[in-house]
Amino acid sequence: MNNHSSRVAFILLSLVLFCFMLLSSVHCRTHLHKNRGSFPVESHISFPPSPAPQAAVGSAAAPPPSYTADDPAVFDVRKYGAVGDGLADDTEAFKAAWDSACGAESATLLVPRGHLFLIQSTIFTGPCRADIVVQIDGTIVAPDGPDSWPQRNSKRQWLIFYRIHGLSMQGGGVIDGRGEKWWELPCKPHKGVNGSTTAGPCDSPVAIRFFMSSNLKIHGLKVTNSPQFHFRFDGCRDVNIDSLSIKSPSTSPNTDGIHIENTNDVKIYNSVISNGDDCVSIGAGCFNVDIRNISCGPSHGISIGSLGRLNSHACVSNITVRDSVIRRSANGVRIKTWQGGSGAVSGVTFDNIHMDTVRNPIIVDQYYCLTKSCTNQTSAVYVSDVSYSNIKGTYDARSPPMRFACSEAIPCTNLTLSEVELLPAQGEYVTDPVCWNAYGAMETLTIPPATCLLEGTPEKITQSEVERC
Repeated sequence: MNNHSSRVAFILLSLVLFCFMLLSSVHCRTHLHKNRGSFPVESHISFPPSPAPQAAVGSAAAPPPSYTADDPAVFDVRKYGAVGDGLADDTEAFKAAWDSACGAESATLLVPRGHLFLIQSTIFTGPCRADIVVQIDGTIVAPDGPDSWPQRNSKRQWLIFYRIHGLSMQGGGVIDGRGEKWWELPCKPHKGVNGSTTAGPCDSPVAIRFFMSSNLKIHGLKVTNSPQFHFRFDGCRDVNIDSLSIKSPSTSPNTDGIHIENTNDVKIYNSVISNGDDCVSIGAGCFNVDIRNISCGPSHGISIGSLGRLNSHACVSNITVRDSVIRRSANGVRIKTWQGGSGAVSGVTFDNIHMDTVRNPIIVDQYYCLTKSCTNQTSAVYVSDVSYSNIKGTYDARSPPMRFACSEAIPCTNLTLSEVELLPAQGEYVTDPVCWNAYGAMETLTIPPATCLLEGTPEKITQSEVERC
């Protein structure tokens, strides 16, 4: 072969190698859509989904403050008789330290590190003379199960804060509800072998409960194994929750991480929650709730509801959940209402949420019922103006990735989907969404396509007493 031929062969070989490298660098994913024919459909939405930021628990936490023994603004529970060995009852010492701190012009109630304090069911009341800091650096534990719970004490709550205006609860310590023996009670709902739920709820304490309080800051704590809800806020406003770790086994019944009722102006940021029920649940009367950077699961997801039980009136509005991850959970983002209720859920945004093997990533359930004997009713809580954007990841293929089950009499309206891509965690086929009386639109290509959404708006809503709240 002469020099000219050699150069031509070299150039052709180089071009072939370049084209091969170029083609091999292009990745695409095709999705086979169940019941849509056998031809592949190319996704124009990026895959894999861009992961949401990881919850940064503790990363932004300030170093623990230092205290001196003679600081008059520090009320150390040990100075009031607390033993801190995990055996002695330190309840009265905590109450005495609280009363002194609550009456001071500047106060920090200190639960020192290196100690284990056993506390019975207790109410810390206000209002206090000034804002108060509860610095939890040690460990607080509840009585060990129902048999250790004093008969005279309420079995519905453990640590209660009532009419407190201006409180910071912080520190690197632990609040342990010791819920294991409560979860084993036969009256608790337990899953049967066929998936059915037996028995019903019974009295068991919420770990930390705030009533009619405001300007609350909860930061950096670890709360574990609550017998029931870990945190509950009733009738509160201006609540800021940041960098919490909440944990109980996925089998623990009714152990919501954070539950709010009739509470507004709430921020829940940068927290890791793993439990046996909802990571965050939003009840009636809540508005202006901002949830960001939550790592949720295993759990039942993040829920609005349940609402409208026993024909009650429920109003929820201006709720945002964004920049979060939901892993190995029964649900992703959920709105759940009982038949027979009234009121409205409106102005809800779910944005930039990554789903990792979630059974029901997107769900609106207006037929919520704890048994199979709930009767059909004509009235319902009106669900409208709900946006789902940039929700991507994988789902457990036993259930459809999206389900909009709306009331026959009161349809859901203005449901919008944008940049939604949900793929089965196992298998090749993408399951169709399920819709019932749901009106909305896909603003971009959605996988799977939510073509079951009804276009436009319903001609009329038959329930005359529907209120926009």
